[in-house]
Amino acid sequence: MEQVHTPHVVVVMGVAGTGKTTIGPLLAARLGVPYAEGDDFHPPANIAKMSAGVPLDDVDRLPWLDAIGAWAHSRAGLGGVVSSSALKRSYRDRLRAAAPGVVFVHLTGDRELIEDRMSHRQGHFMPTALLDSQFATLQPLAADEAGVAVDVTGGPEEISERAVTALRALEPASQPAK
Repeated sequence: MEQVHTPHVVVVMGVAGTGKTTIGPLLAARLGVPYAEGDDFHPPANIAKMSAGVPLDDVDRLPWLDAIGAWAHSRAGLGGVVSSSALKRSYRDRLRAAAPGVVFVHLTGDRELIEDRMSHRQGHFMPTALLDSQFATLQPLAADEAGVAVDVTGGPEEISERAVTALRALEPASQPAK
């Protein structure tokens, strides 16, 4: 597959179980940029809370979003891919404030598919019991937000290819296709 370089920082977003950790590295490889796992930016208290089946609140998420935003800012003009649930518009606004120009890839799918995938994960701290709170919190990308929605049916390679195609469609017509 052809590698397509991008100077953008792409945030792969969506509820738990949509495949952010699987699709993110594949997308980064296709775009020729580094990948950062969003879960690695959580402070230990957040991991402990989620592991106990307690959803994070907005206050819990702020240091996590700020750490992701700082990473994205450091990659401005260089490109990168980072995963983050980025479920609320306010969270995405915070990431954009830290790193203007970020683009979102919203991984979407029906609850049954996502729950099935979550139930087969090994060693992840996020329990399936928190999926309802994720869907309740989710505010899909608005028309004025730079980003694309990508369905998660199919295999990882197929999903990452759809993401690359969707991202290419966002490129201004004045730029040559890469």
